[in-house]
Amino acid sequence: MQTIQSDSYPIFFENSIQELVNFVEQGNYSRCFILTDENTGEYCLPAVQTALAHLDKTDIIEVNAGEESKNIDFCAGIWKMLIDFGADRKALMINVGGGVVTDMGGFVASTYKRGIDFVQVPTSLLAQVDASVGGKTGVDLDGVKNIIGTFTQPKAVFINIDFLQTMPPRQILSGLAEMLKHGLIVDQAYWDSLKTSDLSLPSVDLVHRSVEIKNEVVIEDPHEKGIRKALNLGHTIGHAVETWSLMNNEDHLTHGEAIAIGMICEAWLSNKKIGLPDDELAEITSVLMKLYPKYDLQEDSFGTLLQHMQNDKKNENGNINFTLLTRIGQYSIDNVCTPAEICDSLRYYAAL
Repeated sequence: MQTIQSDSYPIFFENSIQELVNFVEQGNYSRCFILTDENTGEYCLPAVQTALAHLDKTDIIEVNAGEESKNIDFCAGIWKMLIDFGADRKALMINVGGGVVTDMGGFVASTYKRGIDFVQVPTSLLAQVDASVGGKTGVDLDGVKNIIGTFTQPKAVFINIDFLQTMPPRQILSGLAEMLKHGLIVDQAYWDSLKTSDLSLPSVDLVHRSVEIKNEVVIEDPHEKGIRKALNLGHTIGHAVETWSLMNNEDHLTHGEAIAIGMICEAWLSNKKIGLPDDELAEITSVLMKLYPKYDLQEDSFGTLLQHMQNDKKNENGNINFTLLTRIGQYSIDNVCTPAEICDSLRYYAAL
């Protein structure tokens, strides 16, 4: 599988663990710090540790798994550990884990001593096709997702498709939502291929194409001033629903489950606002509803959801801003929707 070259770093697919070893050996780093969580530490970290076992300057930093860990308090703990370990500006952070680890690890590295090098070793489907590529780092604050962060590119990304065999089906579906989004915004043929594929464990070709799509968008717009906003499809409403669920449900929604709800609602807005054809709205709704369980979205949550959307970092001039679809495979950025329109889209989903 061909290596994808991003703007300033490679994304490896073949022999990725050996490529990581080569990178570390050639990097002349003073120390290496592997950031992981307890789930990844059990299932995926051993392969990385074994490969790097001949190095005598590698330390492990482990955090709790889950979105609840992605906050400034956990970052402070990691910064303190780096200080205790004597990490200097020639240290390397190796982020081995899902989206929480890659987002938070990138943020910690980009701010420690004004920035140390980091690489991403994404172990979940969500991290492989989304979080580890593009240079966005970040943590949550007061229930607002990714509101604190930087645009800092990794030095390399190492994707090992075998790690997906350790993932439960629900987490595979979570990452699949981002792959479906990639098809919806720019590649109808890819969307069609996803619809007809066995998605219980996506093939390396499908993962590669998804990374390729995101990389093409990011290279053109690294700081989200224009085309990169296309990647926000489903996220304005989806992030609000995800935050609500994290705060109110013990068995809360995964990121992908929330984004699927957001894509259905925002497809409805696309139909009403900018002419997404009725049959394509029906197709998007049908595909996503078959893949993802229905969430009990109650009317009395709509006010809080709107408040979360008002805090979204993508908004401008107090307006709630959306990426919408004119057709499957064609997007439109910077669409303002009113609170009444947004509530109607939520009612559309709730009535399915």
